[in-house]
Amino acid sequence: MSTQEKLNMLAEMLEIDVDDIDEDTVLSELEEWDSLNALNLIVLVDEEFGKTLTSDVVNGFKTVGDILAVMN
Repeated sequence: MSTQEKLNMLAEMLEIDVDDIDEDTVLSELEEWDSLNALNLIVLVDEEFGKTLTSDVVNGFKTVGDILAVMN
């Protein structure tokens, strides 16, 4: 899966325009990044990539690039 496809998935999950995020986007600067979307991310990564993320791992994410890295 390409980086752009992963960005599209994240943008859809966050309900934002994909042009509003890139690998360097700081999560704490996104209004949409909240505890509910952190849970949504855990489900998304499990369903799409077969990986289990813990809340500790998700809480450690600082940028969109950090999320993309676990989607490999």
